[in-house]
Amino acid sequence: MTLIAPRADSMPAKRQFSTQDFDFELPPELIAQHPAAERTASRLLDGSSLQPVHRVFRELPDLLRAGDLLVFNDTKVVKARLFGEKATGGKLELLIERVVSGKEVVAHMKVSKKPRLGDWVHLYGNGQDIIKAQLIGRWPEEDGALFRFELSHDPYWVMEQFGHVPLPPYITHEDEQEDEQRYQTVFAKHPGAVAAPTAALHFDDALFEQLKAKGIERAFVTLHVGAGTFQPVKAAQIADHTMHFERYSIPPETLEAIQHCKARGGRVIAVGTTTVRTLESYAKNQQTSGDTNIFITPGFAFEIVDLLITNFHLPKSTLMMLVSAFAGYEHIMALYKTAVQEKYRFFSYGDSMLLERRK
Repeated sequence: MTLIAPRADSMPAKRQFSTQDFDFELPPELIAQHPAAERTASRLLDGSSLQPVHRVFRELPDLLRAGDLLVFNDTKVVKARLFGEKATGGKLELLIERVVSGKEVVAHMKVSKKPRLGDWVHLYGNGQDIIKAQLIGRWPEEDGALFRFELSHDPYWVMEQFGHVPLPPYITHEDEQEDEQRYQTVFAKHPGAVAAPTAALHFDDALFEQLKAKGIERAFVTLHVGAGTFQPVKAAQIADHTMHFERYSIPPETLEAIQHCKARGGRVIAVGTTTVRTLESYAKNQQTSGDTNIFITPGFAFEIVDLLITNFHLPKSTLMMLVSAFAGYEHIMALYKTAVQEKYRFFSYGDSMLLERRK
């Protein structure tokens, strides 16, 4: 089912961008280590026009219109970080990227010397509980290793019982009870993500009621955010970067909601870059589910999303490139400069911004 024709006003970029173009200076003290006391108490930089306006996130209903549609990513973060040791006694850490089937998982290893194919590792949680997993292959698609858990242990059960919240590498504290609740959206439904769709962390039930009362609708997609979201772009030219894959799905009711929104003149507002990647992947390939490695850079022709709510992203990251493609490179860099000057809080537990697609 074709959703909407490509937008003629999404013009190609007039310049060739290098990775260095998306760098910026960020004082370390602006990297949020903990969430705001209340979800909606975070700051919101309204960059939907040329002149930015400083707001609080709970003011979002004032910026939207009746008939608009908010689209969220309802993935659920799993406790994907597991600790253990090799048979030789060497310590290791696994980050479960995805459950492949049955007892098999794709994982990233942090270990001084990688085990050999066929070797067993011992994973531990509380007390003397031990789970064994065997290295059975490589998974080049995500630069990971393929492990099989022993006996009848379901990987999701193992993660829930033994795992830790997979906090991003720039959050320096060990995961705590607060993180189990706050590094998760209030509507999280489908387990499978190793990173939260952070723009949606600012929403709570009270805000949803206010949005509903104003006639603003909501719909959901699912994209299981992978560890690749934190990988820096190492290639000097962005065209040389290899994008990671992530699984997504879009239910029929969401496609219908988007069609109705467009028909009545409403705006489709993606909550987070993962929602953008999901919707625009569908627009390009017309597949309602599958794996996507869509790489959105300046010059990309957006077909569905009109506005974007997003957190502040890592320098030289693919997400900096995505928001620059969406709202315009110069505008984004100016907004980031303002955010640093005004001491906004950055990254997963930080503040957010509202952007309008460049016309």
